[in-house]
Amino acid sequence: MKIIAACVAVALLWGCGSDGNPTPSPSPSRELSTVRLALDWTPNTNHVGFYVARSKGLFDAVGIDLEILPYATSTPEALLAAHQAECGISFQDSLTFAVAKGADIVSVAAILQRTASAIGVLAEGPIQRPRDLDGKTYASFGYPNEVPTLKAVIEADGGTGDFTVATLDSAAYEALYNKKADFTIPFTAWEGVEADLRGIDLRYFRFADYGFPEFYQVVLACDRAWLDREPEAARRFVGAAVLGFEAALADPVGAADALIAENPGVFDANKELPKASLDFLIEGGYLVDGQGEFGRQTRDRWQAYSEFLYREGLVADADGKPLTAPLDYASLFTNDFLP
Repeated sequence: MKIIAACVAVALLWGCGSDGNPTPSPSPSRELSTVRLALDWTPNTNHVGFYVARSKGLFDAVGIDLEILPYATSTPEALLAAHQAECGISFQDSLTFAVAKGADIVSVAAILQRTASAIGVLAEGPIQRPRDLDGKTYASFGYPNEVPTLKAVIEADGGTGDFTVATLDSAAYEALYNKKADFTIPFTAWEGVEADLRGIDLRYFRFADYGFPEFYQVVLACDRAWLDREPEAARRFVGAAVLGFEAALADPVGAADALIAENPGVFDANKELPKASLDFLIEGGYLVDGQGEFGRQTRDRWQAYSEFLYREGLVADADGKPLTAPLDYASLFTNDFLP
């Protein structure tokens, strides 16, 4: 982790304690810049850094008025494209699809450095490896990249990739647990952790173990027009968010408490889940790259997975026609706003 280095990088706006952790300094004498952050789902540990930073006053300290927009019917990508939010929580696949359709948005930080989703089956069942999924029933969420991803993993393990699809959306998990379906794709850092807390034992087949490209599963995306118009405000916003995530890495118990406190009532049914999920992310190395840095992105990782989506004919223009040439993968992300 580079908490001390990040603190030095914004030394005029921040103070650092003797332990290197960021501490808010008095709010600068400038007009507050409002940043609307669109969530992709209900609050969870993918968002923890923003809530930690807000609870510590880190956004206020750098002149950012953070407005968190709860998830509704419009996706974060749609809100960004319509200039109804400055930034939002997105995913490498969702951002790739949105840019192909004309959305002028860009990833400014990787929240999860690698894939936290995996093929999940009941551990007590007979399915031991991906090729055993041939002929079985998949509980789907309805995303276009699910079946091609599953076929690629199954075929890499020597299977045919032929299975039945039942589109169940969020009911997919219970269908698996109740043996109404044979497999699904849990987000292991949340639904997977929740299943473990419920005493449901799952076996996972991780995509990358079968030659599938790793990808930035969760990213912070922003409206490029806003970045161009207010680059300094964008840097202050991203810098505070990064420090929030780094504070979560340094103190996961405090971070989980902040996430719960900032969202009254959301976790009443399972207050163990945020801490268990954050432990999972930290111990699995999902939040930092190989150098221990949060947020950094590379062209190679963006190209590997987004190229797969393109080859599968999933990357389409605004009229729904598959692109005939790949996107400029370097344009899908930038590290320029990281501290």
